[in-house]
Amino acid sequence: MLAEATETYDAQTYPLTTEELIEAVGDTTLELPNGTETLADALGRLTSETYETPEEARLATYSAVSSKAIGRKGYSDRDPVAMGEGGPDQVSF
Repeated sequence: MLAEATETYDAQTYPLTTEELIEAVGDTTLELPNGTETLADALGRLTSETYETPEEARLATYSAVSSKAIGRKGYSDRDPVAMGEGGPDQVSF
């Protein structure tokens, strides 16, 4: 998902704050399974932090992308619904 941003992140000089990172790479577009968004959109959801390495910046971005980055919401054929939680309605194809 962040293949578009990897080279951009690696080319920056660290440490960088969230705001500096948005200014430097914010116009980079991420191609997500259910649409697109810019790095500025994703990073704008974060509180101000200082990233020491490109890897820290990438991990923070993973945590901030929208629901456009997931496939089918609530879908899992492996994890049972926890006790006391309501799960998604069963879908038959």
